[in-house]
Amino acid sequence: MELNRLLLLTVFVLHMDLFEMSPTRLVCDRRLIQKYITEAMDLEEKVSQCGELPFLQQPVQLPLVGFSLREWMAKTNQDKGQETLRDLANLVDGTAAAQNQLSQGCALPLLQQLYEKASSFLLQLRNFGWQEQNPTAQPESSSQLIPERNLRTIFETYKQLVRGKLRFLFHDLWKDSCSAEDQQRAANPAVLQPPSRNTSRGN
Repeated sequence: MELNRLLLLTVFVLHMDLFEMSPTRLVCDRRLIQKYITEAMDLEEKVSQCGELPFLQQPVQLPLVGFSLREWMAKTNQDKGQETLRDLANLVDGTAAAQNQLSQGCALPLLQQLYEKASSFLLQLRNFGWQEQNPTAQPESSSQLIPERNLRTIFETYKQLVRGKLRFLFHDLWKDSCSAEDQQRAANPAVLQPPSRNTSRGN
């Protein structure tokens, strides 16, 4: 538990630029979600280059992040946000649990990067005022979890979450939260200022 708190503090320090954004800025600059999708794909590609990876001795719990678009569109933004927060929180916990089982190796620094990126999303999205519902109190709305020993599945889950629920959530919030001027700027990238962080592929 103390290690998780320390890791979250590290994430906070390393990603101050993301935390300093208003929630509206996060969704109204539509280049940001594409940047995060690219980074998620890069992480998965890098871990695929590690060669044969050891299986975890103890399985970690990962969220099932697939979803029905039809069911998703029928939900409120509040419900979508809470569902995405639960998935992110479970992914962060699963990533931390995997890190605790590794002392070295190609995947370890990549897991740290994934942890930092997922935690950044988690902490920033909480600025919208959503709170994850307690799965023990409301089991019908809790995320489904699966035990997993394969390290590559953690990276695949993160990529699917960013390309899926997070991207659709950002799109829905963009429609509801961004001004006409913001939307016009998003449609014309030439007038946008570059993001504060390097958007090149990789780290």
